[in-house]
Amino acid sequence: MKKMLPWLVSLLLAITLIVIVGLYSWSTFFGGSSDAKSPEAQAQDSVKNVKAEKVSADEMIKVTSELNDIKTNISDTNYVVIFGFSFQLDSENAKKEFDKIKDSVVKPIVNRALWDVTPDQLQGTKGKDALVASLINEINPVLAKGKVTKIGITNFLMSQI
Repeated sequence: MKKMLPWLVSLLLAITLIVIVGLYSWSTFFGGSSDAKSPEAQAQDSVKNVKAEKVSADEMIKVTSELNDIKTNISDTNYVVIFGFSFQLDSENAKKEFDKIKDSVVKPIVNRALWDVTPDQLQGTKGKDALVASLINEINPVLAKGKVTKIGITNFLMSQI
């Protein structure tokens, strides 16, 4: 019996390790991580602390920036899109920062998002809402002084070449 004891301990240890690795793998693959959220859910999380307040038109203009005439191909290179966006930010300081970086940082983010979109995804409001949500998720991390609270599509044209 004394000669079998190390074998039994080794066997029990191996089984225990296999069970632990199996449970960890199961929870990793099938447990659902927070990183796999939809773009809409991520956008909601990024602005969940922003309070909706009634603002006058003058105040809205102070925190709104425009980015017009973005012309690019989408993932199907037979299509060209022209977009215009209005970005509403949470403060005037955020707008000032946004205006400084909108051509050098924000426009490439918008172009990159459009390059991944198919013509079918831009059909209807759901596709455009998903695009807006993904843009909020990509733009907010690059802003140091505030957040984008709302993006409106002011111009949209999709044409097949």
